Amino acid sequence: MPTQEKIDRVAELKDKLERSSIVISTGYSGMNANQMVDLRRRMRDGGVEFVVVKNNLLSRAADAAEIPQLKDVITGQTAIALGYDDAATIAKAVNQAAQASAGTLAVHGAVVGQGEAMQPADVSRLADLPPRPILVAQLLGTMQSPLYGLASVLNATISSLAYVLQARIEQLQPAEAAE
Repeated sequence: MPTQEKIDRVAELKDKLERSSIVISTGYSGMNANQMVDLRRRMRDGGVEFVVVKNNLLSRAADAAEIPQLKDVITGQTAIALGYDDAATIAKAVNQAAQASAGTLAVHGAVVGQGEAMQPADVSRLADLPPRPILVAQLLGTMQSPLYGLASVLNATISSLAYVLQARIEQLQPAEAAE
């Protein structure tokens, strides 16, 4: 029979999972208390909530939050990194923390929103994406490029017509002046 403490912990995890934009599952074997405190501080600075959790409680919370794909990336000693903002920024913060921890923190996978489970390589690729404002600017530039090209072609056609008419006017004017 589950204790009230465990029921409350599952409810708390369920709420966090529902509010998060990305959940990254990590393993933290071989870390001492000082390293864990330092890791949590770095994560907090990056806008990430880092929570050590028992696998069976996380599994129950994932089912309750209707994110069963999260169970695919839960293995070994598990700590989850919860991000409530831009998923790429959160993945970048976790990836940097994993690189700085000298192998004691390993990314097992992630789930973005209600999407499918991501493998560690996919999380690394997500972390390598540029920030959201740059992606939006690149998208707008890509969308404007064909419109700019069309405007240039149309403008060139009209300009060419204007040049031909102007040249014809100049040809006719000296002939009229001579008569």
